[in-house]
Amino acid sequence: MRIRPEKVAHLMRREVADILERKVRDPRISSTVTVTDVEVTRDLSFARIYVTVMGDEATRAKVMQGLAAAIGFVRHEIGERLELREVPDMRFVYDTSLDRGHRVEDLLRKIERGEVVEDPEPGEGEEPKS
Repeated sequence: MRIRPEKVAHLMRREVADILERKVRDPRISSTVTVTDVEVTRDLSFARIYVTVMGDEATRAKVMQGLAAAIGFVRHEIGERLELREVPDMRFVYDTSLDRGHRVEDLLRKIERGEVVEDPEPGEGEEPKS
């Protein structure tokens, strides 16, 4: 029986969140980490685990370093919990969608108040113009 990538992704999202909350003891990884999504390749060989981190840029960098260091442990735990024949290689990726959402909300509030809205700088959502 072949397991669908979507099902594995859903199960991994739940289990990785639990592992990070209850099992990982790295002080860099705190309760400020939220697993927002997991994408698994069709052949189940690779998984991107999207996370958000509450805090400033320095906190985010520290947490992402801790997550990178915890990959082996998380992979081992996932293998035991999901009983997969082969556990996908994993990478934690910072999810910028919440940051973009907050930016859009701020822009909409400014427009509603009649304030002038500046064009975003290159790197803030638009490609630089050539």
